Amino acid sequence: MTKAEKVQFVIDVLQKTYPKIPIPLDHKDPYTLLIAVLLSAQCTDVRVNKITPLLFAKADNPFDMVKMTVEEIKQIIRPCGLSPMKSKGIYGLSKILIDKYNGEVPQSFEGLEELPAVGHKTASVVMSQAFGVPAFPVDTHIHRLLYRWNLTNGKNVVQTEKDAKRLFPRELWNELHLQIIWYGREYSPARGWDLDKDIITSKIGRKTVLNKYYKKN
Repeated sequence: MTKAEKVQFVIDVLQKTYPKIPIPLDHKDPYTLLIAVLLSAQCTDVRVNKITPLLFAKADNPFDMVKMTVEEIKQIIRPCGLSPMKSKGIYGLSKILIDKYNGEVPQSFEGLEELPAVGHKTASVVMSQAFGVPAFPVDTHIHRLLYRWNLTNGKNVVQTEKDAKRLFPRELWNELHLQIIWYGREYSPARGWDLDKDIITSKIGRKTVLNKYYKKN
């Protein structure tokens, strides 16, 4: 298969498998999405979705969030891990949103990435899912799968994002990155991988990955 044929095969399988794409993180607006994505760093979405209702019951907007102390925020979000850094980030970005943006989440990559504890991936998720701006946030699932599918060299997430944006149509980015995440979780996990169920990798996967799988099995 040519590279273009592989890309189209991926798109066809994902659209057939996930015609409706659930958003992994529960939220009600750009601010609560921003906080949820920040909390998801090195933490599962399932756990984040258990913690955010506790946090948002006390503060679901920046004005209420800054009424809490960093220590109070830290105690609530502790199960998500990295709570000292995340609590300072949540408090700090909430204050900046009030002082600089009248409590609103900025609708630009530049504005988002200037906020404490907000990196490019977090900004990309918010731009994509909250504002509908084409973006291709690369998490561990997407990084792993695009390497398995021989669509990137797998050196780092920056290169993987560049390759994804170059290969896939811009108008599909927002749904594709979610479809790949769900596909990775269900059919192509890092461990406990069943190639018989992973039809994309079995069809277009790189030989080194496939050979390694078959040697184990």
